[in-house]
Amino acid sequence: MPTKTAAKVIRERATQVGERLAEAMPDVRCALHHDGPFQLHVATILSAQCTDERVNKVTPELFARLPTPLAFANADLALIEDLVHSTGFFRNKAANIQAAARAILDRFEGEVPGRLEDLVTLAGVGRKTANVVLGECFGIPGITVDTHVGRLSKRLGLTTQDDADKIEQDLMQLVPRPEWTRFSHRVIWHGRLVCTSRKPRCGECVLAALCPSKEGA
Repeated sequence: MPTKTAAKVIRERATQVGERLAEAMPDVRCALHHDGPFQLHVATILSAQCTDERVNKVTPELFARLPTPLAFANADLALIEDLVHSTGFFRNKAANIQAAARAILDRFEGEVPGRLEDLVTLAGVGRKTANVVLGECFGIPGITVDTHVGRLSKRLGLTTQDDADKIEQDLMQLVPRPEWTRFSHRVIWHGRLVCTSRKPRCGECVLAALCPSKEGA
């Protein structure tokens, strides 16, 4: 547990991180292309261990062939596997998407539910996917902890945790609730474009002055 002084420093740093990213990326949105909650739900499942760029190449044909939960529910599983094959782990992803589509039809009258506690009961859906869908499609703020958010939160000294759920809880205490969704998107984009995994570009980083992990710190 950090001391009160250390906790204050961390909170102030989180505030400045949010402000600087907001100034640098005021209009940032979810990188996954979608038309409504179900498409985003499917795209987010496909994004596990896969780049958003690859998912965005796969989903146009996928949703053209299978445009609704009913279409996914009734499709031959082998067809779904073939359509999502290039996203990796395609058998698990296809099975989860089909099982979720059937549950949406059976339990939620064909509509993606708008509550986290319902979303996480669907196959393949954890808190990350649920928060993406809720924040983007239902206007319900949520912290999305993907690999970028997890990595940058530790680099910036906002958490010491490795577990995504624990990182989420730490960030929820540091970031104002109305900003949770936008903060997540901005950190994700910053992790893709600047603070990359292998070679962070500290010389170009708007957060460098705040970062305890920057080169030469």
